[in-house]
Amino acid sequence: QVQLVESGGGLVQAGGSLRLSCAASGSIVSVGVMGWYRQAPGKQRELVATTTSGGNLNYATSVKGRFTISRDNPKNTVDLQMNSLNPEDTGVYYCYSAVRSRWQTFEQNYWGQGTQVTVSS
Repeated sequence: QVQLVESGGGLVQAGGSLRLSCAASGSIVSVGVMGWYRQAPGKQRELVATTTSGGNLNYATSVKGRFTISRDNPKNTVDLQMNSLNPEDTGVYYCYSAVRSRWQTFEQNYWGQGTQVTVSS
């Protein structure tokens, strides 16, 4: 099986910074897209940022210029550096990865358990 384990998150004042980290582990053959999504109370889960194994990056418009996604391919980790946070960034942040495990011939989507980010005004 494959697991995504997240760390980071917490409470920060507006204008502050936080860093989220996620590590994929298990019987991994290959990892495709890795990224972060978030869900605010009463809202649908939305994309924050993703990165391919080749280094192509994609950001939500609302976080461009403030958030930076990075990954370490050999370690199967992905980080999200969040700067200039504002209260609208509050929510549960989920790590995402498309992973092909030893028992599959195709990539499957995996999610972390979620980590809370709260930005106070």
